[in-house]
Amino acid sequence: MMHVVSEAKDPAEGDIARLRTTVQALEREVAQVIVGQDLVVRGVTIALLAGGHVLLEGLPGLGKTLLVRTIARALRLQYSRIQFTPDLMPADILGTNVLLETQHSQSRAFQFQPGPIFANLVLADEINRATPRTQSALLEAMQEQAVSIGTTSHPLPQPFFVLATQNPIELEGTYPLPEAELDRFFFKLNVGFPSRAELGQIVDRTTGPRVEPPTAVTDGASVLELQEVAREIPVASHVADYAVRLVLASHAELPEAAETARRNVRFGASPRAAQAIILAAKIHAVLAGRFNVAFDDVRRVVLPALRHRLILNYEAEAKGMTTDRVVAELLSAVPEQAS
Repeated sequence: MMHVVSEAKDPAEGDIARLRTTVQALEREVAQVIVGQDLVVRGVTIALLAGGHVLLEGLPGLGKTLLVRTIARALRLQYSRIQFTPDLMPADILGTNVLLETQHSQSRAFQFQPGPIFANLVLADEINRATPRTQSALLEAMQEQAVSIGTTSHPLPQPFFVLATQNPIELEGTYPLPEAELDRFFFKLNVGFPSRAELGQIVDRTTGPRVEPPTAVTDGASVLELQEVAREIPVASHVADYAVRLVLASHAELPEAAETARRNVRFGASPRAAQAIILAAKIHAVLAGRFNVAFDDVRRVVLPALRHRLILNYEAEAKGMTTDRVVAELLSAVPEQAS
């Protein structure tokens, strides 16, 4: 578990410049394939540099799968796609022990056959179409970067990211994700419908000559190095305290609770939310050209870090309240400077 206040040495300017240059190159390659969705692309980039997983929500056909595949190619990562369906079983994701007969000794032994989870970048497509049991098969992999089969733990390749797509819960044939699994996602990003101009560009690109695949801008080893650079970015204690107070304000039962939390929230955000906010704010600051984390960096990353970690109460759901609106009210209620 990372500390909220960074005590690491300041990163070298060369490392910071390399991080920023790599992100610019990655986003430039993605823009050759994906039209618009700049905030979504930036959110995914921040999560990857933080070593976190991302949940992408949007209607079918908005390019979520294409975005993940493009990033995998640009980063030269081993890519795996899992199509979640109601009949998908945990072993279909994780792998299983298979009884094999050896040719020479004529004996039999169990051998582990890894599943599609053993990749650097795993696309869990339409994750909420599988049953909760199968969805929960990802929990250990996302948290521990390993998979346990029987009594044996199998480490996953590094780096390891899960980018999951889900359809809006109102669509037929969907299951809500368990709260424990939602909390493992660093960000939840909403993929909106394109504008008229963007839709025109999409049609031009997809019905004309085939677009060249993205050029690789770095590799998995460099991604791991850049993750360490991101963690070394310093954050002042009063800025970190702002993130902590925002998380505490989301808990209706705590003295620090904001009024919107008392009225609308059944379960507030977990400590992972504070960790995600601080780490994302560090990366946001660097990509904005600064070496210090400001209050504005925290505010810019709070929504994707909190929207999936707040559980609304029945009254809030009945009156059509959304977690996005609650987060906006939290930002209005919690002052940047502690009193």
